[in-house]
Order: sequence, then structure tokens, then C-alpha cells
Amino acid sequence: MGNSTIHILRRTTQLLFILLIILAPVFDIFRFDSDTRSLIFFGSEWDLGLKEGFYMNQSFGNASHVAWQFFLKAILPWLGILAVFPLLGYITGRFFCGWFCPEGTLFELFDFFTVKIFGQRSLFGKKPNDPPGPSKNRLSYIIISLLSIIAISLFGGVALTGYFVNPGTIWSQIVSWEFTFGVKAGIIGVALYMCISTIIVRHTLCKYVCSAGLMQMLFGWVSPFSLRIKTDSERLSACTDCKNCEQVCFMNVKPRLLGKDINCVNCGECIQACDKELGNGGGLFSFSQSKLCALPPKKADNKVIDFSFR
Repeated sequence: MGNSTIHILRRTTQLLFILLIILAPVFDIFRFDSDTRSLIFFGSEWDLGLKEGFYMNQSFGNASHVAWQFFLKAILPWLGILAVFPLLGYITGRFFCGWFCPEGTLFELFDFFTVKIFGQRSLFGKKPNDPPGPSKNRLSYIIISLLSIIAISLFGGVALTGYFVNPGTIWSQIVSWEFTFGVKAGIIGVALYMCISTIIVRHTLCKYVCSAGLMQMLFGWVSPFSLRIKTDSERLSACTDCKNCEQVCFMNVKPRLLGKDINCVNCGECIQACDKELGNGGGLFSFSQSKLCALPPKKADNKVIDFSFR
């Protein structure tokens, strides 16, 4: 792949997934209708298949029917949903976090703005692997970032509230500028959350809060063939110490360290950065589905350092 292929592919998948999140309630792919109190799934109402008054018949046969319907329509689908992220983690590690997660995409965007304005990713201090900055056009980036915060938070509030209120109802209220309490509370609540998380919390949420990320991390860690970033141990001498692989890592992972960091989201930016420095295809990093991606134990200062995943 070319020097920019990974970056372009990743941005494409991130944008397409955000588009899916926005359009899912609009086209009744998935949402909850607060008016009918029913779940809409691909245009159909998803109910438990239990008619009103089913509890009046207390026979064993009816009780068995109720229990079976509840298992099929409620428990089994929920278990299926819960199994998605552990399964993804077992096969692809935290690939979803780096290539699809909409929150992660927003965090990266505001990392970019913060670097251009302050010369560091975090508002609370500069880290060794922060990319160079700030930009000479700081004022322009300040204006763009403020407008982006307002626009993205409000639009996100409208889009995500559509998962609980019919999107047509929301937009009709926006046009008339007359809001019900539920719609108003939904938009404001989601907008505040997005504003706070993108400005202040960012990747701290990915590391310590996000349950989906945690499940991918844990199951990816124990998997014998989960996708990982592999270091070419036989070509370490080719490293020019440019530190580009560290500067592009928004999760503050140091790819050149022989011990792998559980916060790696398999974004592949370090692969691209190293290829750019050493020549296309000549970098030290690559994707690999193997538990043996880390370098073997190496002696340093008379101590044995274990660089394996165990």
C-alpha cells in the first residue's frame, strides 16, 4: 500500500460509519419509537410476540409459551448484541476503535485542532510524542474549531435523539422552532455530552471508560490470532530515530518499544509513518494476525526483558 493508503482507507471507513449512525433512525433501520413504545428494526416493529392480556391465562402451557417468546425475542438478541465486541476483539483486537468508532473519530479531529492551536494534543499538558505545532494560522484554527464544536454537538444531538423520537418529528419541530420537552432535553443532553467528551475527556474515555473498547482489549489480549501491529525484529537497525511513529499515535502508544501497549487500536498510522521514512514497504511495522507479534526476550543491562504478549 502507498504511504497514504492506510490513512485514506481509515478516514473513509470512519466517515461511512458515522453516516450509518446518522441514517439508521432516519430509514428505520434501528430506533426506538417513544410514541408507540416499540423497537423499530429494519422497518418492522420488534415486539415480544405476547398479546395484551397474555397473563390472564395462567396455565403451564401459556407460561411456557411466554418464557420461550421472551427468550427468543428479548434475551437471545441481547446476548447476540453483547457478543459482537468480544468477538471483534478476539479476531481483530481494537480494530473497530481505530477504524470505525464515531467517538474516536471526533476525538482525533479535536486532537488535530488542539495541536494546531496549542502545539499539543491534550489541553492539560504536552507529552513527549505530541506532533510539532502550533500552526502559524492559530486564529483561523480557533475559529474553525469553535464553529465545529457548536455545529457537530448540535447536529449530533439531533441525530442521536432520533434513536428515541421519530426523526421526522424532530425536524418538524426544528422547522417550526417549537420543541416538546423530550426532544429539547434529548438534543441538549447529547450536545453537552459530545461537547464535554470531545473538548476535555477524549481518549481517556477510550482507555478507561468505554466498555466496548474494554471488551475488545481483553478478548484481543487472550486471543492467539487477534490482529496486532507487528515489529520486524530483524530490521531494527534500519530505524532512523525520527519518532514519526510516536507522533502520529493519538493513543500515546510508543510503537518502537518492544513491549506492546494494550491501548493500541490497530489504526496503522505508525505503519504509514515508518514507510514514509524508510520507503514504501520498507517500514518496521505491519499488520499481523498472530500472538507472536512481539519481539522475543532480549537481555539488557544484565536483565531479561520479556517483550511477549503474555
